[in-house]
Amino acid sequence: MEKNAVAQRIRAFRKLKGFTQNELADRLDVSIAILGSIERGTRKPDPKIIRKISDALGIEPEELMAASGSSSRHSS
Repeated sequence: MEKNAVAQRIRAFRKLKGFTQNELADRLDVSIAILGSIERGTRKPDPKIIRKISDALGIEPEELMAASGSSSRHSS
């Protein structure tokens, strides 16, 4: 289930930042099939691709991985 939560966060951040799957896959230098399977939760993203995704989206890797905890920290 945690894997799906990470997958959902990747997809949500991609959409929030205005990228299509094609655009993000291109920035990551991976095929759209790989990105699609990561977003569906059928492929587990390794730390290297998590870093590439977070860099491309302009967020911290922890923001993608924060899915495992329901109480995330906010600095107000």
